[in-house]
Amino acid sequence: MDQDMNYSQDNKFIPVTSVSAHNGEQVTEDLYYYTNQVVNICIHGNSEGWVLIDTGMPKSAREILSVVENHLGKGARPTAIILTHGHFDHVGASVELVRHWEVPVYAHELELPYLTGKSDYPEPDPSVEGGLVAKVSSYFPNESTDLSGHVHALPEDGTVPGMEDWSWIHTPGHSPGHVSLFRETDRTLIAGDAFVTVRQDSLYKVIVQKQEVCGPPRYFTTDWNQAWESVKKLEALKPRLAVTGHGTYMEGEKLAEGLSKLVQEFKAVAIPDYGKYV
Repeated sequence: MDQDMNYSQDNKFIPVTSVSAHNGEQVTEDLYYYTNQVVNICIHGNSEGWVLIDTGMPKSAREILSVVENHLGKGARPTAIILTHGHFDHVGASVELVRHWEVPVYAHELELPYLTGKSDYPEPDPSVEGGLVAKVSSYFPNESTDLSGHVHALPEDGTVPGMEDWSWIHTPGHSPGHVSLFRETDRTLIAGDAFVTVRQDSLYKVIVQKQEVCGPPRYFTTDWNQAWESVKKLEALKPRLAVTGHGTYMEGEKLAEGLSKLVQEFKAVAIPDYGKYV
């Protein structure tokens, strides 16, 4: 196993939390999500075969391994890791987990430069309109995680390795290669940060996990036109249930109404009035 993978030099523990931290919930027969500080990871499958979607915050590998063991049993090993995108709070434990399990990682082709040490993400924007989290976002890592030799482009045919009946959907805006995962049979959506169910730039709302359908986190979103188109694309799928990268899962009428309102009012409620990426 190649040991040359490494995190960015600015990879560090981020001291944020929420009332949902350290809690998990089974939302379908084969989909479980767990909140690592303020970000969600998903486990799809069961002890006979499963996939991990996203790898949480920096310095969280030990916690995630414990969660997996408690949920699926000692020695549980996924067939793959799927990344919705490569921001620090979604790849935080990736290097340790890949080394521990020796499994492949998959992400969109446009995200690979940020996952192979070739390109850094644009710096987060602390000047963007929003709450306290946005104001301190300059502290968040933006440098590339290097998973060279272990990360691969998702299949061009839209299938998701290890997740039968699921498809990946390119939902850029928050990042160039951001993807969401969707299962048509029961209209279950894993949205990543294409939209979230908590106002991520507000420290109070993050801590108490006030549930509302919101656009992607403002301080890291660099293309708002693409972000809007991505939300339209997901709303058109009419998901029955959605697990997002931040916030608690949502389903039914509340999800449908929230997504519809977000699409219609995106310019007013999601796109900030000011900021360097507006």
